[in-house]
Amino acid sequence: MVQQASRRGAADLSMVMMILAFAVIGGFMYWLNGQAAIELAEREVVEEMDEAEDEVDAFASATVVMPISLQPDASGYEDQLIRIVGVEVASMLGQQGFWLDFPQGPFLVSLSDAMLADSVQVAAESTVTVTGTLTAMSESVAAAWVESGRISEGDGLAAGFTTHFIAAEQLDAN
Repeated sequence: MVQQASRRGAADLSMVMMILAFAVIGGFMYWLNGQAAIELAEREVVEEMDEAEDEVDAFASATVVMPISLQPDASGYEDQLIRIVGVEVASMLGQQGFWLDFPQGPFLVSLSDAMLADSVQVAAESTVTVTGTLTAMSESVAAAWVESGRISEGDGLAAGFTTHFIAAEQLDAN
């Protein structure tokens, strides 16, 4: 018969193995936490880039229109997002907007409330690219501008004679 002797002289490694297992698990959890932080940072960068692309894409769908196409009748582009590229500013219309120098006469551009809040400045005789919605002019629109104090009554009368204006949403001075 085989005699089974006790292992009294053998080292007890169970405690060392348990501590080693906890250390490995702790190290793995630390590594996973680092990977999650990297993933979160990458996701935030991608979201910021997507938001920037969305802003650009909002105006990318604008129809580029030649100034000659808007005069004498702009009703074909009414309520459409249009872009007028590289046109000189003829003069200002109070704080509300400005007149573009078109071949057949000036064309009105009205700055959006956001642009007015940001104090967008346009100088006469500067060249601009305007993106906005072509809107039909009404007496109530001109009256609202006069009542708000953004234009004088004389400017209100001049604006009232136009049939359409561009409600600017983006403005680039060249």
